[in-house]
Parts: sequence; structure tokens; C-alpha cells
Amino acid sequence: MSKKLSDMTLEELWRLFPISLVPHNDAWRDWFYEESHALSQILPGFNLFHIGSTAIPGIYAKNIVDIMAVAQVAVDGQNSAGTLDLGALECASDALCAAGWVCMSHTANRISLNKGYTESGFADRAFHLHLRFPGDIDELYFRDYLCGHPNIAKEYESLKLSLWKKFEFNRDGYTEAKSDFIRNITEIAKNALKITRS
Repeated sequence: MSKKLSDMTLEELWRLFPISLVPHNDAWRDWFYEESHALSQILPGFNLFHIGSTAIPGIYAKNIVDIMAVAQVAVDGQNSAGTLDLGALECASDALCAAGWVCMSHTANRISLNKGYTESGFADRAFHLHLRFPGDIDELYFRDYLCGHPNIAKEYESLKLSLWKKFEFNRDGYTEAKSDFIRNITEIAKNALKITRS
């Protein structure tokens, strides 16, 4: 009998779910739309976005679709100022777990869940879901910049491919090794947006 995922060490999980990059698959967009339709029934107070490398045409990516769910701003009836419902992420996470999603990480302002991870490895479709508050959406800046700048997207792809085998069984190391590139491009994207809007 195989071990439950919840009983596995981090190293065992990394072995079961290694980093694996595949050529861009146009079906990823369909996966996002199909899954977001189901999510909209569970998360009526959230806006859903396709993020990560599967949302960037023409580059290699892990065969996992990343979705960002951003809590909509509640409106205060007295002064119409936007206010955050600080319990919104927690309630959303509870509803998602009841629907079969698994919580991966949890802080006061961010919750990540997954779907499609099994004791035998990945299911046919796998997803990461990132619950966020408005304003914490850097991944959208990064996605949009790479979609608009294919040459930069190819630089990102080259970086990922160079790191793949080195960090095949170390997701944290893989993520950290990409962080400077992502941070720099995100800042460029934010500054470019400020210029075009002013």
C-alpha cells in the first residue's frame, strides 16, 4: 500500500513530483477555462486569472496550470471605500478543500492549493491555485510582459531549461534560482505600466 501524500517527507514528494518541462501545449488554455468555470461556482467572490509559464505562448513549462484567484474588494456601505474581507481567503480555502483541493501553503495573505497530485504521481491534469488579495498580483505583470515580449519569454525559457536537470528533485531550489529574473522583469513591467498610464 502506498504512502499517503500527507505522510511523505518533502524529499519523497519531490521524487514523486519532479520538475519536468514540456513544450507549450495549446490545451493548457482550455484546461484553465474549464477549471475556472468550476472554480467560479466555489469562489463567486474571486476573479480568476491564468498565470505561470502555461499562460505564455511558445515556451516550455511544467505540465501544471497555475491559476490566481483574487478576492474582490468588498465595498463599505458608509463611505464606498474598498475594504478587504480578511477572512475571505480562509473561507475560500475551506470550500476548495471540501471540493477536493489540497492546501499546500498558508499565510494570512496567501494560500496555495493543488489538484491532480496523487500517491501514484500526477493525474492527467494538474493545477496550482493561488488565493490572493487585490494588489498582490505580480504574476500578472510578469505574464503580460512576457506575452508582449517574446524575446524575453525565450530568455526565461532558456533559464528554466538550464535549471531543469540541476533542480529536478528540488522545487524550492528551482524556484529560488529563477527569482532574480522574475523579480527584475516584474519591476520593468510595473514601471512600463506606470509610464503608459501617466
